[in-house]
Amino acid sequence: MSESTFMGVERDRIDWSPRIDFSKCNDCMDCVEFCPHQVFEVDENAKPKLKVKNPNNCVVFCRACSKTCGPDAITFPDKTETTKMIKAIRKAEKAGEKEAEANE
Repeated sequence: MSESTFMGVERDRIDWSPRIDFSKCNDCMDCVEFCPHQVFEVDENAKPKLKVKNPNNCVVFCRACSKTCGPDAITFPDKTETTKMIKAIRKAEKAGEKEAEANE
């Protein structure tokens, strides 16, 4: 994925990716087939077979793969909390920029 920021925040600082409840997952792999961002990986020789390989490829606030999951095995972090975190990071970065300008 080419995007490295979301709302001006480095993507790797944003905790947004699928969580898999393996007690519910039936290995149907509908999520893998649906997601165009290569978030998931399937290892036929592992147990569990499914894993979140590229969490930063997940589009922030997208939850579409969880809607394809029949057994509801995929969840995401709380959207409201994630939004608050993004805003806090942006605010802190702006404050740091202003401080740096004042020290020049």
